[in-house]
Order: sequence, then C-alpha cells, then structure tokens
Amino acid sequence: MQKLFSSLAATALASNLALAFSAQAAAPAAQGLPIVQEAPLRAHLAFLSNDLLEGRGTGQRGADLTVAYLEAQAQMAGLQPVRGNSYRQSVQIAGVKSLPQDSSLQAVAGGKSVPLAFGPDWVWATGDSVAAHSFDAPLVFVGYGITAPEEGWNDFKGADVKGKIVVMMVNDPQPTSAEPSRFAGKALTYYGRWTYKFEEAKRQGAAGVLLIHTKPSASYDWSVVQNSWSGSERFQLADRTAGTPLQGWIAEDAARRLFAAGGQDLDALRAQAESKDFKAVALNAKLSGEMKSAVRKVEQFNIAGMVPGTDPTLKDEAVIYSGHWDHLGKQGETGDTIYNGAVDNASGTAGLLAMAQEAVKKPAKRTQIFLWVAAEEQGLLGSAAYAADPLWPLNKTAAALNLDSLNFVGATHDIGAQGSERTELGAMAATVAKAMGMHIAAARPDLAGGYFRSDHFSFAKAGVPAFSINGGREYIKDVAASKAKAAAYGPRYHQVTDEYDASWDLSGMTQQAQFTLNLGQAVANAARMPAWKAGDAFGKAREQAAK
Repeated sequence: MQKLFSSLAATALASNLALAFSAQAAAPAAQGLPIVQEAPLRAHLAFLSNDLLEGRGTGQRGADLTVAYLEAQAQMAGLQPVRGNSYRQSVQIAGVKSLPQDSSLQAVAGGKSVPLAFGPDWVWATGDSVAAHSFDAPLVFVGYGITAPEEGWNDFKGADVKGKIVVMMVNDPQPTSAEPSRFAGKALTYYGRWTYKFEEAKRQGAAGVLLIHTKPSASYDWSVVQNSWSGSERFQLADRTAGTPLQGWIAEDAARRLFAAGGQDLDALRAQAESKDFKAVALNAKLSGEMKSAVRKVEQFNIAGMVPGTDPTLKDEAVIYSGHWDHLGKQGETGDTIYNGAVDNASGTAGLLAMAQEAVKKPAKRTQIFLWVAAEEQGLLGSAAYAADPLWPLNKTAAALNLDSLNFVGATHDIGAQGSERTELGAMAATVAKAMGMHIAAARPDLAGGYFRSDHFSFAKAGVPAFSINGGREYIKDVAASKAKAAAYGPRYHQVTDEYDASWDLSGMTQQAQFTLNLGQAVANAARMPAWKAGDAFGKAREQAAK
C-alpha cells in the first residue's frame, strides 16, 4: 500500500511539474510572442565554452574566433547591421601586463623594506598605459576613499594626496543605529565599487591606489583578484582619460603587516574610517623603485545586429539586449590553462543568439538590437565604449536588458530583476513574469553591488533604463539538490572549472532568455518608453539629455 501511495504521489508530482513547465512554455505562444528554443541555446553554449575558443580572452586568439563566430551567427539569424554594413563596432583598448620580475617596486615602512610577494600579497599595474614608472611616494590611508557631498562625507578633507599612493578600503561606510540608511544601508552603492575608487583617486591627483582586499567587502576571494591581475593582461580603453600611474590591490594580511611595520594598527584605522569625521592618515611608509609593464594597443569588437521595428514612428526607438562574450582566456603554463567561462558568460552570449533567432520572425513596433560586448571582465569596457559612441541614439534607447551568467540548474517559479525597481521596468517585469506563471524574486540588499558590476550599468550611467535579468532561486524540481548545485558554482567562479556540462538542465536558461525577450517585446510594443523613478541618480542623465 505504501509503495502504491508513493507511486501515485510521484506520478502526481511529475504531472504537476509537467504542467508547470508547459504552462510557462505556452504563455508566450498564447500571446503570439517568439519562443526561445533550447536546442540552439545549448549548441551555442557548448561551442562558446569549448577549449577551441581558449576562454575568449581579451586580446587573445580566442577573442578573434569568438567575434568571427558571433558575426556569422548574427548574419545567419537574419539580424541586420545597425551601422553601415558591418556587425562590428571597434573598441580600442590598451593591454597592460605587469612585469614584476623586471620591476624593483617595493614597500618600505619604518625605514625598512616590507617583503610583499607579487600575487600572494599584492598585485598592481599601470593605470595610464605607460610602460615604466618610478616611485618614491608616501602612503596615505584615506579610509573608503569617498567624496559624497549628499552624504556629508569626504575622506580627503584637509589632505593633499597629489603625487602620493592612497590606500583605501573596499565597499562603503556601514550603516549605524543612528544612521541606518547612510550609503543605502547594507546595500553597496557605486561609491563602494573599486572602479569608483580608482576614478576618485585620479580626481584627487594621487600617483597610485592600493585597495585593501577582504572577502566580505569585495564579495569574492583573493584568488579572483590574483587571477585577474597577476596571470594576464589588464585592459583599459585607449581613447579615454587615463587612470593613476599605479593601480592595485593588497591582501588584508599583507596590509596589516605593512601598517604595523610603520607603527600603525590597520584595524584601529579602519574603525576610525567608519565616521564622517575621519581624516586621512599619513603612514610611515612609502612605495619606491621602478614599476615596469608591457603595453600594447589592442582592437576588440562589440557585435551588434538589429531587428527593425514595424511602426513608422516607434521604429526610431530601440530596445537593447546585451551580454558580454569575453572571459579570462588562457593563463599559466602548466595544467588546465583555459578559463572557459561557461556560465560567465558563454551562457548569456548563447542566450542572446537563441533569442535573436526567434525575434527576427516576429518583429516588434520598436527596433530591437542584440549587442554582444567585449571586455566586460576588464571593467565593462565594451559597453562603456558603446555608451561613449552609441550605434543608436541613447535618448531614443528605451531600455537595455542584460544577460550575464544564466541559470544552469533548472527552471524556477521566480525570476531575478534586481535594479528594475529604479525605473518603470520594474512594474513591466512583474507583469511579464505573471503572464509566464512566475513572479519577481524577493528583493535582497545588494551587498555585493551587483547593479554596478554588469554591462547594463554603462547604459544606466548614460541615462538609459537598464538592469540585468538574473535566474530565480525557487526551483521547481529537486529543490534541495538544485540549491546545492547552485551554491557549488561559487568556488568555480572565475576559475578553470567553470566548464560546460552536457548533463545540465537548461530549462532555467531557456526560461531566463524567454523572460528577457518577452520583457523586451513588451517595452518595444509599449505606447511610450519607460521612465526612471523620480529622484533616481542615474535618471538625471536622461533628464539632462532631454533638455
């Protein structure tokens, strides 16, 4: 009897799951929307993450192969070039590789050298594309390195850091009982991102920056920093304002040793830096010696193709679907040297290809642009280059919907839309999710600053309503096993083990791509373009452009 009951229960569960999947799949069809197919998504994913593409590294052979593949697939899908006759948009980049073996750069504190091993203890690179720099520069601890007038916060007040090396904490000031909402409370603001830190140091005239790494503040292990900075080139846009001569990170234990050698207590200084009354502290330390780098100019490409709009007026406006095609490429000399980046972001790249294949069959009123951007792993360079020289006027770009690291675990009841609440896209996303039998995932504090770490942010800074669509967390089947599978990806992030597995259930990826396309179609067919919520800082760029 128990076996019979178990069998009936299993049959009922299987039936319910089948109904759930079929309902989600049927919803777009019932609305006459394009249906994203899993087979091409899987095929593109398998190829893009194959060793043949060598990890799709910026400036490497694998990048050239990837661009050629995307260009061919865009044409095959029936997308039209956005500008002229080419699907390519040139992105001029400077490639910089630190040469620690040829450099004499050292930290000196209390009059004595403090041994710091490049890689395990610290990493650095030139931020201005100059091959050689000599330093004899004092170190200054500047807390979080933030200047935020609206928060009444200035870590540089009363300090002259011109020509000096500023040492900063990552993240931004933590909330207190007296000020629970300062700097967005527990969520990370743009002031907390390492990109902002480098930008502010440049504005202050510093000669260099060292960011103190901790896993809680950075949200990732030191190995992620080490792999990104010490094993390969660093890149920056060649035609943009250069950064400080030195940019780098220092591991927490190494920073503690350096501070102590100069007679300072790192933990005590960090505690002081949590107050807006904090003032920069000159450390009894300096960087001296020569820093050498190999510098070269690299041309990379964004790939863009469009589905022209059908409405005589609205076709002049566009919706962008974006995703970065690059990963970390080949690094090292022995063992597995290929950082395949299957989830990050062959998945999003493949998702856009599968979406484009169907979107061309059912155009919308507004134009739809599929954009595969370069060099995201190097600091959102491809999307920043697009925003600086857009193929479509930004003031006529209704939205930018980004895909970065798709759900490889399985279909879910929810879908991630963090950041959509900043604009009217939030309400539209909820409506689209409901029509697919899903709901928007419960909001969580953005502790890692995810909104500032994907390519949609380049569009948001330029005033375009934008966010990244993330996978859900409420798995439909094998809930415990699915959650464990999702959690197990953490140690594979930015490692050689981020590889494609043919046994993956891609129903979640297909679902995520389908939701993105459905939302894009909703925006493309709406009576007007979505607006930013009143008072949002990034909405001001669009307001200024409209004047």
